[in-house]
Amino acid sequence: MSAGTLRPVAGPGTVEVLRPARLSPRDVVKVGAVGLRTRPLRAFLSALGIAIGIAAMVSVVGISSSSRADLDRTLAALGTNLLTVSPGQTFSGGQASLPLDAEKMVGRIAPVESVSAVGAVEDAKVYRSDRIPEVETNGLGVFAARTDLRATIGARLRTGTWLNAVTGRYPAVVLGSDTAERLGIGRIGTDTQVLIGQRLFTVVGVLEPSPLAPELDSAALIGWQAAETYLGFDGHATTIYSRSAESAVPAVQAVLGATANPQAPNEVEVSRPSDALAAQQAAGKAFTGLLLGLGAVALLVGGVGVANTMVISVLERRAEIGLRRSLGATRGQIRAQFLTESLLLSALGGIGGAVLGTAVTSGYAFSQGWPTVVPPWAVALGVAATLLIGGLAGLYPAIRASRLAPTEALATP
Repeated sequence: MSAGTLRPVAGPGTVEVLRPARLSPRDVVKVGAVGLRTRPLRAFLSALGIAIGIAAMVSVVGISSSSRADLDRTLAALGTNLLTVSPGQTFSGGQASLPLDAEKMVGRIAPVESVSAVGAVEDAKVYRSDRIPEVETNGLGVFAARTDLRATIGARLRTGTWLNAVTGRYPAVVLGSDTAERLGIGRIGTDTQVLIGQRLFTVVGVLEPSPLAPELDSAALIGWQAAETYLGFDGHATTIYSRSAESAVPAVQAVLGATANPQAPNEVEVSRPSDALAAQQAAGKAFTGLLLGLGAVALLVGGVGVANTMVISVLERRAEIGLRRSLGATRGQIRAQFLTESLLLSALGGIGGAVLGTAVTSGYAFSQGWPTVVPPWAVALGVAATLLIGGLAGLYPAIRASRLAPTEALATP
């Protein structure tokens, strides 16, 4: 590559005029890449710092977005029109109860499409056998359940069958997902039994985790009539589940408490389980913000590493800079060379970090059974951030290199 061109000037004598050659963008990139090719290990380690920061930011945003996509998919499958009614507290601070006909009254609300309920059997505990000490309850509860409960809340069976009109009258039980795990019950058979109260109940099914009714995960569910017959259940529902038309959910929610207990509507608590899931997701955003901050710190540290690499590169290549300057390279061309080298170094880190962050997101989402979602803006913003960091990191070394006088640079041993 020539530094300039010689042009003869017409006249009595010949005068050579040296004019600096222009570097095309392609030439600038080639010259800037020289430093990376000659010191690959140093370039790799410097780019790694940038890559770690970008990977952290992209993966945090990607995992958060994948989690939200999974929540949206779950809510789309289960619906957001489920409302629950449960007893609150009385004015004196005691535990209130719902009327015996609360379930029927809720079912009379016009937009309500389906109603079901469970009732806690307070004095009954569930054990794997009679050899387990009574104090070791594992926090498991026993609920009387309507036969249409599973359809109303959208619960799925992991194994076995659900309660029906026949098994709901006899000592048969369906276990929640956590209950089965704590009792050590995997596969069930005709002889799989658990002790509830003082009676053995045959396990007929195990539920999958229920996002909209998590209280059932750690419960043993028996038929309503069986609970009254064998466990002395009083028949009062402790939670009523109702499905309404989507457009009518706010209206139903407003009248649900007064309908379930007209005598004391203030003693009724009405909730929407899908709101609780959305609140959990919103709470996770604060944690996401914290991780993004840590990723930004890692990116800043990577930028400092790039700046350090470029300063050392300038010190090591003073002779090269002096030679290029003596051959006619302008200060602008020297600045462009080192600034391009810094940008290339940062771009390598940014692209590598984006790929790594996407891979981490995909792996984690796959392990959780989530859809993989990596917002394009996160990748684009990450790469843009690396170029900005790289430009700022390489600006001072580039200016310093361009200010070296040829004689000073060539004189440096």
